[in-house]
Amino acid sequence: MTRQRRKVSYEWRLREVMAAHKLYATTELVPLLAERGIVLSASQVHRLVTTTPERLSLPVLAALCDIFDVTPAELIPTDATGVGVRKIAAGDRPAKPTGIGDLRPVRARIVRPGE
Repeated sequence: MTRQRRKVSYEWRLREVMAAHKLYATTELVPLLAERGIVLSASQVHRLVTTTPERLSLPVLAALCDIFDVTPAELIPTDATGVGVRKIAAGDRPAKPTGIGDLRPVRARIVRPGE
């Protein structure tokens, strides 16, 4: 059996979306976010606009979508591509998930070195 490996990527298009709405200074975004309950400093907004965030809170995403009347997909387009095939042996299949009620702690035994 083979399993396709995928590489997921995304683009951060906030700067492009701002420019399309004739908004060029990052400081102009601060009060627009504040109107929607998102209080960020000018430097935080500058970083948000000029760098691609690895993490983004949903309230911030929702506020940006509201400000610019866009969907999350327009602000953060994603792509997934196949990067190769991984062969899976018959015994190498992932185990079926179990419920959390099936999990039990394992007793730890502490020993001194040399014992």
